Amino acid sequence: MTSRTILVVDDEEDIQELVKLHLVQEGYDVITVGTGEAAVELAQAGQPALIILDLMLPGISGLDVCKILKTGNDTRRIPIVMLTAKSEDSDIVAGLELGADDYVTKPFNSKVLVARVRRILRKEADQVRHRQAIEIHDLVIDPERYEVRLKGAPISLTRSEFEILATLASQPGRVFTRYEIIDSLHGGGYIVTDRAVDVQVTYLRKKLGSCRRYIETVRGVGYRFMDRRGA
Repeated sequence: MTSRTILVVDDEEDIQELVKLHLVQEGYDVITVGTGEAAVELAQAGQPALIILDLMLPGISGLDVCKILKTGNDTRRIPIVMLTAKSEDSDIVAGLELGADDYVTKPFNSKVLVARVRRILRKEADQVRHRQAIEIHDLVIDPERYEVRLKGAPISLTRSEFEILATLASQPGRVFTRYEIIDSLHGGGYIVTDRAVDVQVTYLRKKLGSCRRYIETVRGVGYRFMDRRGA
């Protein structure tokens, strides 16, 4: 499967065709299946870019499909959008707690569904880029391993220091405001004020040694990672 392949899982053929029609119009490749068993088999074999999953399926339910895929090493990162007639709060909570990325109830607006698919895939693409190791001269930032190495030697950073460095280095030359940096750390519980960002950057620079100059202060705005051409 390609990076634009979407797996649609629904036991109603008219729903399959409706969703497929709108996704194909947006340039996506679409595969449709009607059972949970087929969905698990295809996802494990081909790893689609995203899965649109009905909950009420014959055999394995959509919730069970989600649980199986989100606990599998090869499939846990596949985004899942649940599409179902079950609209009770308890159903939505159950799906999201199993790892679903979004929840759309039937009847649904096809354009809204496609917009949500685009948003999730765009976010996933950004996360993939952020997981790729960044190498700038003697400095290597590896988000996948959560490691930073300077001239081959590891640098010990706190989680918040690492996230700040990875965020800035992901887009060299772009200025990040302090509030954007705080947003990038949302959920970590480490940074809650713009002043705390300044303190963390100070400590981060000290640990980077000769590479401290890569983090530039933009007065009155925030910080940026030096463009590679100037590093």
